[in-house]
Amino acid sequence: MTSTTEKPDDVAAAVSETKAAPTQASEWREYGSFLLKLALFVFVLRSFIVSPFNIPSESMQPRLLIGDYLLVAKWPYGYSKHSLPFSIPLIPGRIFESQPARGDVVVFKAPMSNGADYIKRVIGLPGDVIQMRNGILEINGVAVKKERIADLVIPVTQNMRDAAEVDRNPFPCWRPDMEEPAADGGTQCRYPRFRETLPEGKSYEILDLANGLEGDNTEAFVVGEGDIFLMGDNRDRSADSRWSPIEKPGAIGMVPQENLVGRALVSVFSTDGSSHWLLPWTWFTATRAERIGQGF
Repeated sequence: MTSTTEKPDDVAAAVSETKAAPTQASEWREYGSFLLKLALFVFVLRSFIVSPFNIPSESMQPRLLIGDYLLVAKWPYGYSKHSLPFSIPLIPGRIFESQPARGDVVVFKAPMSNGADYIKRVIGLPGDVIQMRNGILEINGVAVKKERIADLVIPVTQNMRDAAEVDRNPFPCWRPDMEEPAADGGTQCRYPRFRETLPEGKSYEILDLANGLEGDNTEAFVVGEGDIFLMGDNRDRSADSRWSPIEKPGAIGMVPQENLVGRALVSVFSTDGSSHWLLPWTWFTATRAERIGQGF
């Protein structure tokens, strides 16, 4: 009879391999569990607390420039399906509902826009009558105070050139008479700036680039129940509640409060658009650090 005897080294190797398999499987389970918890945390954070938003246009100048990034608070007006990523229909109607205040800067899902996020300022609430007369905003028949202040002067940046190209406009400052040489040898834009003060006392800055344009004189709009009337601070370059989406491409008409995503909270980053992913040092040179931390 022949017997075989395993060497001690062979036995140790077999035991080691047996232990390694369950240990490796356990590590993968722990990694998967971590990713699941991380995804759940991000989902809750973005759905119910804060969410990032970036500015792609000039409609909210002077407060917001192309290339600004901000955090949007999700709790001020309650929650609806639009609070969730991709507007997942998990919340019926709107819960913990609260009405915005005039002057709030809000992010919302624009009607007839396939779920696109817009950012504008709240001007009219349910029952209000809103009208523009000769470039002056009227709320319930009373003209809102509007005073001229120092011009807004900003350098022409790469993201402004890119936006102008998309609009098929050869002038990044909208019109050639608004462009001028800058001290550093570049080009800058000079825009007429005003301060508007609402009846409640809230003030903010707006741009009114020219007189007699299509948004300077409107019909009287009555804000319906559950709706809000929104306008961009750059009055002559904002497609907003002054037009319906049918009348003007990109316009929004009256916006249901159910479409609110949240209230603008604070600017967290800003870039002039000159950075390149493959050139890391440009990430810093393109940053507009002075705009970080500005609240609303």
